[in-house]
Amino acid sequence: MTARFLSFEGVDGSGKSTAVSRLARYLEQQGLTVLRLREPGGTVIGEQIRNLLLDTDSRGMTPVCELFLYAASRAQLVQEVIRPALRRGDWVLCDRYTDSTLAYQGYGRGLDRDIIESLNRTATGGLLPDRTYVFDLAPEEAERRRQSRDQEAGDRMELEPVSFKQAVRQGYLEIAGRQPERVRLIAAQQPADQVAQLLIQQVREDFLQ
Repeated sequence: MTARFLSFEGVDGSGKSTAVSRLARYLEQQGLTVLRLREPGGTVIGEQIRNLLLDTDSRGMTPVCELFLYAASRAQLVQEVIRPALRRGDWVLCDRYTDSTLAYQGYGRGLDRDIIESLNRTATGGLLPDRTYVFDLAPEEAERRRQSRDQEAGDRMELEPVSFKQAVRQGYLEIAGRQPERVRLIAAQQPADQVAQLLIQQVREDFLQ
């Protein structure tokens, strides 16, 4: 079967990671070779950048510095891992990709979106996912879920105020509205099992029927 590149987006606490894990198991049961990745990270260099980005000691990081670090991690991941996997015929499932940068640094931080899109193209060499699945959930509910799940306070991005996350969510909704051929919205307010089933069903409709 043809290689596929799928990305998954949403505010922290939307149930994205749990649903993607179940999707990966489902796809493997169909006989597909699946590679799960996360951003930032996925390479030795990327994981070092991830630690710097998410460390609460990095609260003084400027939005522009943050933007370039995410792009650097992504550039390494695409070149070192994603493109080789697609050439092998794997299904690549990436927890966050370019839309995260547009939503978080563009809509959330208020940086110039045209500059972000240009930087994204440079970092990825123009590689876009076949589909992007956005887990849509009110930030207040996402934060409640995150706090009930995690005993620790959270990383630097998770500690951003609800107003920031509302702007991020609005960004995702606008991205989905502009690119309906690529981006699918997953209603994530339901229990985790149901959200995972919604995702699996949508992927089946998109690629497996």
